[in-house]
Amino acid sequence: MRLLILWAINAAALLAIPYLMDSVQVASIGSALVAAAILGLVNTLIRPILLVLTLPVTFLTMGLFIFVINGITFWLVAQLVSGFQVAGLWSAIGGALLYSVISWALSTLILKE
Repeated sequence: MRLLILWAINAAALLAIPYLMDSVQVASIGSALVAAAILGLVNTLIRPILLVLTLPVTFLTMGLFIFVINGITFWLVAQLVSGFQVAGLWSAIGGALLYSVISWALSTLILKE
């Protein structure tokens, strides 16, 4: 049940981003649900590999390159899901940052333990 609630929270966060950024578009609730599911899979499977491969760059930038990796994964999901569009890499980095903040805030408010 908790997994379904987190999925809905992440989809709601994706639906909120176009109201804050014009360069990120989500067409419908269905595309937000699909994008949230695929984003979860990409963050679970591909992101750790990218983190290990870019470890020297991440170390040299004192961890700031992780924002770029988050943007790349966000952009990748936008390329895979129709109805979810991101204008470019900078928009993807900003969208990923907003997505993280909104998702964290909603999770904190809804999933109090």
